[in-house]
Amino acid sequence: MSYRYEIRLAGSGGQGLILAGIILAEAAGIYEGKFVCQTQSYGPAARGGASKAEVVISDAEIDYPKAIRPDVLLAMNQKSLDLYLPDLKPDGLLVVDATLAPEVPRERHVAIPFTKLARDLGKEMAANIVALGALAALTRAVTPESLEKAVLARVPKGTEELNKKALAAGMDAAGRLQGKLQEESAPGE
Repeated sequence: MSYRYEIRLAGSGGQGLILAGIILAEAAGIYEGKFVCQTQSYGPAARGGASKAEVVISDAEIDYPKAIRPDVLLAMNQKSLDLYLPDLKPDGLLVVDATLAPEVPRERHVAIPFTKLARDLGKEMAANIVALGALAALTRAVTPESLEKAVLARVPKGTEELNKKALAAGMDAAGRLQGKLQEESAPGE
């Protein structure tokens, strides 16, 4: 049986989720040679309306391009969390932007303040790249090296350093979180 991994990135228009989906798909397909399909959907209002991108990664040809039961849901705001959480596999990974999705109706989730981290770097618009860095660290769906190449191939000229920092900030935040989770699950002394 072939491997099929479904990722849904959801939020509102203007958060860069369509670009994030394209970058993730290119990292998997162009730089890692995997089979990949990327689809997108956004509401009538480009900024502020609902927006989602889906990436399906496989080791074999993909017969259906959309996520059916996502393995991963990245929710960049409360509305997208509420809307798409029911589609997530029961054991799927839920990742939320703690800055904009404070009410998570499920115990098992990862909350990272992507928007705050991007603001700290000086550019809130980089929250999507921060989130991609965290997703790479949490899921290992693509390597950090492939993701960085895909990011640098897509971002506007002159923003490469900012986007490298954003990617690293996401990876670091996810790494610190994973370290805390491991410490909490370690037997006491």
